[in-house]
Amino acid sequence: MNRIETNRLILRAITESDAEDIFAYSKNENVGVNAGWKPHANIEETREVMTLVFLGQENVYGIESKETGKLVGSIGLIADPKRQNNKARMLGYAIGEEYWSKGYTTEAAQALIQYGFRELNLDLISAYCYPSNKRSKRVLEKCGFRCEGLLHLAEERYDGEVLDNECYAITRCE
Repeated sequence: MNRIETNRLILRAITESDAEDIFAYSKNENVGVNAGWKPHANIEETREVMTLVFLGQENVYGIESKETGKLVGSIGLIADPKRQNNKARMLGYAIGEEYWSKGYTTEAAQALIQYGFRELNLDLISAYCYPSNKRSKRVLEKCGFRCEGLLHLAEERYDGEVLDNECYAITRCE
């Protein structure tokens, strides 16, 4: 897996030794709910999620702060379940609340988008968020995504609430 560096961040493979850092931001009730997953109750839950979602996954990265060496979030380009196109991937990310509004997510996303178009030869990168997730929408706008529209009642969240998805995309030529 490639390692991607920006001014302040290293995007790298997630390893089992990252469990404590991932638990630190995943237990926060303000982080997961914005992405549709429940806050982690304990480190064992984090390790289970890591096995299913992060470990050994292609194009899924930990976001490490160069300043502290700490893993502060995760980001990835994964298959988009809403598109049947091998040259399209979906961008997803989560970052610890203490790193919100500092530009880290935008910095990581811009680097991964460039990687997706240049190295993976993608034609399109999509992203989805709940209409209430203003911070995520702002990241996508800063990265050049355009809103494609609203997919009504698109996703059942962990708590049973069914929510709309705002659909975003950026193409290679944008």
